[in-house]
Amino acid sequence: MVYIILGAGFEEIEALAPCDILRRGGAEVQLSGVGSKRITGGHGIEVAADIEVDDIKTENAEMLVIPGGLGGVRSIEGSPACSDIIKKAAREGVPLAAICAGPRVLAKLSLLNGRKITCYPGMEDEMTGAVVDSTLKTVRDGKLITGRGAGAALDFALELLAYLKGREAAEKIRTGIYYED
Repeated sequence: MVYIILGAGFEEIEALAPCDILRRGGAEVQLSGVGSKRITGGHGIEVAADIEVDDIKTENAEMLVIPGGLGGVRSIEGSPACSDIIKKAAREGVPLAAICAGPRVLAKLSLLNGRKITCYPGMEDEMTGAVVDSTLKTVRDGKLITGRGAGAALDFALELLAYLKGREAAEKIRTGIYYED
């Protein structure tokens, strides 16, 4: 199961594009709300999450995804349950993915030390311990995948799918939606 964590104020495209692409590619995805199953994004779009964060089962997690949007990031950072789940997933070797401001959550949990990442330009100083190149749309460093921002949401989503289902599966979806990177 892929869990996409939604905190109030999340960046909608950075959560929903990966959800859509992953589901098209055959991955099981659950949108996971912080404190509620009804979460409003940073641009006023209300989303019905499948579960609340407390219901995430790391033992069956294929990946945890953290969208950006500073409101959503602050919501995740302010949730002890989120911190516990993310740290537990990291200890268990669950792949982690974050886009835009999302990697800041991982930085604050000391999960980026020495890791190559990208993030929203201007947030590099908040990515404590990471080796940051914010000119790149996506970066994959082992079991860590990061994306630059909303404009890279499809690239990020396709990289997640390639990681989980292979490059051929991601290419099939990319051509099927007529996306040219």
